Amino acid sequence: MEYTHLGRSGLSVSRLVLGTMNFGTETSEQDSHTIMDRAHGHGINFFDTADVYGAKLGEGVTEQIIGRWFATGGGRREKTVLATKLALPMGHWPNDNMLSALHIRRACDASLRRLQTDHIDLYQMHHIDRNTPWEEIWEAFTVLRQQGKVLYFGSSNFAGWHIAQAQEAARSRHFLGLVTEQSIYNLMTRWIELEVLPAARHYGLGVIPWSPLNGGVLSGALRKREQGAASRGSSGRAANTLAEHRETIEAYEKLCADIGEDPAHVGLAWLLAQDGVTGPIIGPRTAAQLDGSLRALAITLDDGTLARLEELFPPPAPNGARPAPEAYAW
Repeated sequence: MEYTHLGRSGLSVSRLVLGTMNFGTETSEQDSHTIMDRAHGHGINFFDTADVYGAKLGEGVTEQIIGRWFATGGGRREKTVLATKLALPMGHWPNDNMLSALHIRRACDASLRRLQTDHIDLYQMHHIDRNTPWEEIWEAFTVLRQQGKVLYFGSSNFAGWHIAQAQEAARSRHFLGLVTEQSIYNLMTRWIELEVLPAARHYGLGVIPWSPLNGGVLSGALRKREQGAASRGSSGRAANTLAEHRETIEAYEKLCADIGEDPAHVGLAWLLAQDGVTGPIIGPRTAAQLDGSLRALAITLDDGTLARLEELFPPPAPNGARPAPEAYAW
């Protein structure tokens, strides 16, 4: 396993992040425990979850599954860099969501109970709160850190401007501020390169891509369909994306076949090669899927392959004159 520092912090984390969104929905509790044990066996120490995961409003099903796994002992909690999130609705009452000081306090305590731990390593804001001032948010987070309940803080789905606002407000309080930003990022969805990635690099945030295979579209969806195998990329919104970009995906899968690698592994390897990326979130539904993902760490994409990928999936570039964020300047 490869490790890197979490943003500008001194914390060491694996370059693949175990996503747990499927735990309790697509994956049974027993299988979820097996996957987490297997992740540790592979050296993956960075686990990501959220209070809303588990598809039952307010219950935090996924956090409970992880908490019961921690409770089995064996150093499981000590070996894990634990990341969870708050902000999305956990109930129907007015203060059951977002980032007021009241909800921050309640959400943290509830996650700690479900996770059966005394602290969260990385506490992430699941979404920007445009109605709560940063002074209130950072004051509430400062209290959590002073209490020893949270060590580091991160954001998710923030714009570059939001990151700048957050960091400047934290700086005025002489507070470390954010160390990570979790964004959708993959070969087909590269808009964070315009502002989010430059802001993250400037402020020393590690970027944690979610949906690294664009809902399964980049996992070899066409090949799997031809073989009659079930694939996330062949149903729902992913199916529409696949239909719209079929020619490009065909060329992508051919490129992967030409270099002898699975499309899913190439998609992950491309993200691992991007400056500022800590590690993509993999969300295995089975232990076998987890095992397969490790191949991405061994792939080095040569200049020719990277150039071809840029042709197939060109980066966003307003005016086309300069790389982001300078593309906006003239």
